[in-house]
Amino acid sequence: MAKTTSLYTFGYEGLTLEAFIARLKETGIRTIIDVRELPLSRKKGFSKRAFAEALHGNGIAYAHMPALGCPKTIRDAYREDGNWSAYTRKFMAYLGQQSGAIAEVAKLARATSACLVCFEADFNYCHRSMVARAAAYAGGPAVVHLTARTAIPEVPAKAAA
Repeated sequence: MAKTTSLYTFGYEGLTLEAFIARLKETGIRTIIDVRELPLSRKKGFSKRAFAEALHGNGIAYAHMPALGCPKTIRDAYREDGNWSAYTRKFMAYLGQQSGAIAEVAKLARATSACLVCFEADFNYCHRSMVARAAAYAGGPAVVHLTARTAIPEVPAKAAA
């Protein structure tokens, strides 16, 4: 099994399904890991079944990992108070209980070019960046955050210090 060098993250906010898939293909993504707790979307084509079918039709595998989605209670609190620090603390505490799912992401990302997906365009304000970081610490590859036009490598905390 060849080791991949990156675990990607990407949010579909502001993109059509076609543009989103084109960006995945351009980057060489082979597997999508959907980290939305509930894979539903008001945006055409991004609800679980339609999304999985569109990806499959473009040669990209789909996996849904609801255990890595942000629980409704945490999302609701953030929606009410807008406190990103509190959201981060709560989600990280929750994520600490998901070691099996994190290990699964790390394993999958080592085996194939994988990308964590959810809605939020800005990875700085999305739980997927925390999931990706946890997977990297669990032995997964380095993290790269995709945007519609760029790929931003994450600097590991140890290297940044």
